[in-house]
Amino acid sequence: MRRLPLIALSLSLAAPALAAEIPPRKAGLWEMRMTMDGVKMPAQVVQHCVDAETDRLMNDIGGSMQKDMCSKNEITKTGDGMVVDSVCDIGGVTTTTRAQITGSFDSAYTVKVASKRADSPAAKKIPGPAEMNMTIAATWTGECKKGQKPGDMVMPGGVKLNVRDMQKMQAGQGAPPAAPQKKQ
Repeated sequence: MRRLPLIALSLSLAAPALAAEIPPRKAGLWEMRMTMDGVKMPAQVVQHCVDAETDRLMNDIGGSMQKDMCSKNEITKTGDGMVVDSVCDIGGVTTTTRAQITGSFDSAYTVKVASKRADSPAAKKIPGPAEMNMTIAATWTGECKKGQKPGDMVMPGGVKLNVRDMQKMQAGQGAPPAAPQKKQ
């Protein structure tokens, strides 16, 4: 379970970059494999069941975070994707991020994220390196699994969270699931 806070931190670093004008993903089950350079842990796999509504909702949540936290968010279209450069205040820590996005949101895409925390007393309390390189390799695997509903994310350890729960947490209306749920 100690890995979940690091995964959540990694996703929060990537979220402002991922939310910016990203095309919608194909409906169904996406498997996202996260690897981080310089962090001694195996690749983390998150499954995300999406439809048009929950994919848009996920981007809306990221976009809202971006407006609240980021002083800079520049998007540059490239020949094979886009680059997003951002400067965000995440929990009192200034983080500069560059995300390079390539691939197809119908089958497979890759996000390479390079982030650096500014040196500050708050930053020194965060475990792990001040500079981090993360790769998210996402692959569409087909229809969502039996028992999954759009918006469901299955994290390492079987923890299941729905994007609608994240929306409620963001609005201060709820809390994440307290105990891991078994994968189905």
